[in-house]
Amino acid sequence: MNTPHVVVVMGVAGTGKTTIGPLLAARIGVPYAEGDDFHPQANIAKMSAGTPLTDEDRLPWLDAIGAWAHGRTGLGGVVSCSALKRSYRDRLRAAAPGVVFVHLAGDRALIEDRMSHRQGHFMPTALLDSQFATLQPLEADEAGVEVNVSGSPEEITRRAALALEDLPEPVQ
Repeated sequence: MNTPHVVVVMGVAGTGKTTIGPLLAARIGVPYAEGDDFHPQANIAKMSAGTPLTDEDRLPWLDAIGAWAHGRTGLGGVVSCSALKRSYRDRLRAAAPGVVFVHLAGDRALIEDRMSHRQGHFMPTALLDSQFATLQPLEADEAGVEVNVSGSPEEITRRAALALEDLPEPVQ
């Protein structure tokens, strides 16, 4: 890639956004930002209590991620963000028009198994159903790729990096 993309690693909880994001950033030589760090404390408290966030709850979080992505335009970067709905991705694109999405996707049973083995994460497995119910996969007119989460983190990262190489140069 001549100009690095600003990549949003998206998907439901447990797909490996926090694992794959830094690996992908290292592979393409750009900084990584953890999307969970952009959540206001009120959002973390709701999710920790097992309460799904509303669209309104997500707006300041999406705006903060969008501002970070905008600041990385022309420089490249990787940020994790569930970006489950088209409207969320549209909001991110409004802030940073050149962002591309890597949708980490996989079988629900595999994702639930991975979630059940995580330590110290505020998102309980009980919210996985609401995540899948909310998910709107990338549409044909959205810049991005879907990457299956089966295999090792290194295999997933390799597939994601190769898929990104096939995307057009980012919008400046």
